[in-house]
Amino acid sequence: MPAPATIPADPKLWRKAFIDLRPSVVPCPGFTLQSWGGTHEACVEFLDRWADEAASLGWTTLDLFGVHPEAGTIRPDFCGAMVLSAERVSAITDKHMRFGNMTFYRDKPGRPNGAVPLWLFGR
Repeated sequence: MPAPATIPADPKLWRKAFIDLRPSVVPCPGFTLQSWGGTHEACVEFLDRWADEAASLGWTTLDLFGVHPEAGTIRPDFCGAMVLSAERVSAITDKHMRFGNMTFYRDKPGRPNGAVPLWLFGR
């Protein structure tokens, strides 16, 4: 797999990489088994329904699936939209993503560099 900084915004790659993550195995710190199960389900639904549109709107792998390389989701400032909650996406634009009553803004100032895709955590 390419280095995190060069991972393309490719829905086929997202699906292929995510398929190895099981809902019964927590992939990084910050998730409980219950919260990961809901997040996993929401991510699968996103990949089936929204991934192609997200890529065409310019969302990157890290915008969606990024986590801190050591702390996982414990550092939400590193996290992508899809790993922050188990809510399902209800709308998407080039600037934000809606999850029920929550909105994730992709261009939020001050987001640190150095995230890795969830499926590369610990590797």
